[in-house]
Formats: sequence, C-alpha cells, structure tokens
Amino acid sequence: MNKRILIVDDSFYMRTMLKNMLTDAGYEVVGEAANGAQAVEMAASTSPDLITLDVILPDNTGLDVLKSLRQIQPTAKVVMCSAVGQEVIVTEAIENGALAYIVKPFSEEKVLEIVGAALQNDASEQAA
Repeated sequence: MNKRILIVDDSFYMRTMLKNMLTDAGYEVVGEAANGAQAVEMAASTSPDLITLDVILPDNTGLDVLKSLRQIQPTAKVVMCSAVGQEVIVTEAIENGALAYIVKPFSEEKVLEIVGAALQNDASEQAA
C-alpha cells in the first residue's frame, strides 16, 4: 500500500513541487493545505502516514500547527519544511515531535531521503 502524505505550505508552487516529487516516487498525496486550519482539518479527515509542514503559514506558525496535530494525532509523523532554518526553530520543532527539518531550497533527493527515513522509522517501530 502506498504511504499517504499531507502537504502543508502556503505557497502553491511549493505544494505542487512537493506533490510532484512525492507522487513520482510512488507516494499518495492525500491532501494539500495552504494554512494551519486546513492542515489540522485535513489531518483529522485523511489520517496521513506523514505530514510535510511549513513553518510560516498565513494564519498560524507551523510550530503551533505541529502542537495541534500532536493533540489530535499523537502518532502523526511530521517533517518540517521551511526556508526558516534558524537553530532555535529547528530545535523547537524536533522537541515538539517533528521527525526532521528540511531547509528550503531543497533537492528532490534530500526530500525523498528524509521522507523515506521518516516512514521507515514507522516500519521499524511496527516490526519491533
């Protein structure tokens, strides 16, 4: 079964680029959210295997959305994806449950490597 991914980014271009990378690699993109409210709603309705989450959203910060996602889906796998690569933000994201942090601009190889590792983490947890 294909792994299901929700993409959260306010940039239509970034959502499209991530969607193309992920679908070309065989993942199923179950939704695209342009803001935090949509992200939380779509995560609840689609139960994705992984969520890519931008840090800067028009209605909220990605860190606040991450905390909300943790409340409704404690086991959700989240990879932060942002042009904001300040160490304090990266650290806070990881402390709040993000599995990884990808700094834009990024290569397709880097995205697929990190997404694959995050989902592999899931398989090893289930196998243990």
